[in-house]
Amino acid sequence: MVELLPRLRRFARVLARTPADADDLVQLTVERALARTQQWTVGTRLDSWMFRIMKNAWIDETRARRRRDLVFAPEEAGEHVGDEGAARVERRLEAVEVERELARLPEDQRMAVALVLIEGLSYREAADVLEVPMGTLTSRLVRGRNQVLARLAEAGRPV
Repeated sequence: MVELLPRLRRFARVLARTPADADDLVQLTVERALARTQQWTVGTRLDSWMFRIMKNAWIDETRARRRRDLVFAPEEAGEHVGDEGAARVERRLEAVEVERELARLPEDQRMAVALVLIEGLSYREAADVLEVPMGTLTSRLVRGRNQVLARLAEAGRPV
């Protein structure tokens, strides 16, 4: 489970969009997984099981926030770069642009893109995590990927 933490955090960042919310989501996911270890069956991929827990935890959280009429805080402007060198800074800027465009996608497309293109799950595994048919996942993935690529191209970024 510890080895999955970086992947869980990446997926949480896609869902939550802010580092603090993402960290809270990872913590909640791990807590739920540990409390429900008896529900995991041998032979089931642990990463897929944990991603499903995270997806459900995020749905619970967004519903609770809507009930409380809370609004997500906008992502802080100008992330701390910390790396030296023009190439590193350029790669970080590109990553921020991709992350920003990914955040603009509808949630269903954002989750599909994150699970398949970022986390490397197969289409079947991602469809299982999202609890949708393969065709639905494929459609969401294609639409999401095309939107991100089109927006990056509009911004003058090579795709």
